[in-house]
Amino acid sequence: MPKLFIGRELEVAEFKRLSAKKTASLIVCQGRRRIGKSTFFRHCAQDADFFLAFEGLPPRDKIDKKAQLEAFAVALALQTKAPKVSLDSWPQAFELLNSLLPATGTIVILFDEISWMAIGDPDFPGHVKAAWDSRFSQHSKLILVLCGSVSSWIQENVLNNTGFAGRPTWHLKLPPLALPACNQFWRGKAVSAAEKLKVLAVTGGVPRYLEELDPAQTAEQNLERLCFTASGLLFNEFNLIFHDIFTRRADTCRDIMATLTDGARTMAEISQALGRDKGGSLSAVLEDLESAGFLHKDASFSPDTAKTMPRKVRYRILDNYIRFYLKFIEPAAEQIKKGIYQMAPLETLQAWDTIMGLQFENLILTNQSLLIERIGLGNVPVLNAGPYFQSATAKNPGCQVDLMLRTKSSVYVFEIKFRKSIGAAVMDDVREKVRRLNVDPALSVRTGLVYQGELDPKVAEADYFDHLVKFEDLLK
Repeated sequence: MPKLFIGRELEVAEFKRLSAKKTASLIVCQGRRRIGKSTFFRHCAQDADFFLAFEGLPPRDKIDKKAQLEAFAVALALQTKAPKVSLDSWPQAFELLNSLLPATGTIVILFDEISWMAIGDPDFPGHVKAAWDSRFSQHSKLILVLCGSVSSWIQENVLNNTGFAGRPTWHLKLPPLALPACNQFWRGKAVSAAEKLKVLAVTGGVPRYLEELDPAQTAEQNLERLCFTASGLLFNEFNLIFHDIFTRRADTCRDIMATLTDGARTMAEISQALGRDKGGSLSAVLEDLESAGFLHKDASFSPDTAKTMPRKVRYRILDNYIRFYLKFIEPAAEQIKKGIYQMAPLETLQAWDTIMGLQFENLILTNQSLLIERIGLGNVPVLNAGPYFQSATAKNPGCQVDLMLRTKSSVYVFEIKFRKSIGAAVMDDVREKVRRLNVDPALSVRTGLVYQGELDPKVAEADYFDHLVKFEDLLK
C-alpha cells in the first residue's frame, strides 16, 4: 500500500513542469527533519522511468568517507541489480552511477542528507559539481536532487558556492503543511477545531508527526502516547534531530531555543540571557537555527512606507514541537522514563494558556497566505507582512501587533487570540494599538481578529473589526 501523501500541490506542479523539460534540472532542497523531503521527491518520481535514491549515513564517532562510499555502493547495487563494487572515491562512484543510467526516458536521482554523504571528504561538493557538469547534465530528461536537513551545509557548499553558480534550476525550502492539508489527517472525522488545535500546537504542520495521529483518540490521548511515554516518537525526537543536524553545537542550539520559549527576543536579549557576547558565533548559530526551520527572524517594517527596518529584528521559535518539548516534555523527562508520569489535563499545565497563545500565533503566521486569501486580498499586492513591534521612546509609546499587512493603500492590523473566552476588551486593545501606530492619514487602517475560543457576541455586534476569522475557517 503506497504511503499516504497529502498537500504540496504547488510544489508537485513545479516538479511536473521540470519533468516535462527537454533539458536536465538540478534541484536543491532544504527543510527540517521529518518535514517530508524524501517522501515528496519519491512521490513526484512515481511517473519517472528511472528513479534512484541515495542517503548519507548519520554522523557518529569515526564515520568516514569509506563508510559513506560503501553505503552508496550497496544502494546502487540494490536499485540497479548491478554487482556491488568497491569504491575508492566519489568521482569513481558518480562515474559508475552515470554508466548505469538509461539512454532514454525520464530519470530522477535523489541525494538525500547530502551533508552526511560528504563526511570525510571536504572536496565532495566539487565532485558533485564536476559530475553534474560533465555527466548528469548531459541527459536531456534527468533531474538531480540535492537534499538535506543541514541547511547551513547546503547554503555554504552549494547555494553560496561559486562553482554551482547558475546551475540550480529550483531552490526549494519545503515548508510545514498548510492548515487545510493538516486537517486531512483527521480523515473527515467529526473532531472540533479546538481539539485539532491542541494537536497542531504540538506538531505544527510536520507530516511525520501527523502520520502518528489516531483520529479515534482524543487530543489528550494522542499527546500522552506521543509525548509522555518513554517509547513515544515525540519524547525521543528532540535529541535525535538536534544531534543529527547540529552535532557538536547541539547543546548551544538547545540553550538558545530555551531562551525563546516564552516569546520572541532580540539578539541583545538572547545574548544577555545566555551570558555571552553578541558576536559572530552567536549570530552564526542563530542563522543555522533559522535555516534549519526552527527559528524565524522577524524584521519589523514601517507601516507608512512598508520598508523593512533591519535593525528591528526579533527571533521567535518557529517550530511548535520544539517549544512544547522544552516547556512541557523535558521537565518531566525523568518521570516519563521511569513510567511514573501522570499526565494532567492539558489546560492545567503551568503556563498552558500563554504557550498555546504563542503556538496558535505561530500557526497563523506560518499560514498567513491562507489568511490573506480569506480576507479577499488573494489578488492584491501585499507590500509587506509580519509581526510588528515598536519600542517605547520619549516621543512614541511602545506597540506590538501580532500581524500587520501593508497593501498600496491600507494597513491591516490583526490580533491573533487564543483564549477559552474572548471578551469585548479585545476591541479596546486593538484601538489602542492603532492609536499608537499613528499611521499616515493618507492610508486606510483596517482591523482583524483571528481567534480560537468563545467570542463575546458584543464583538460581532459592535462591528469594529473589518475581518473576524475563526480558526476553523482556515482549516477548510
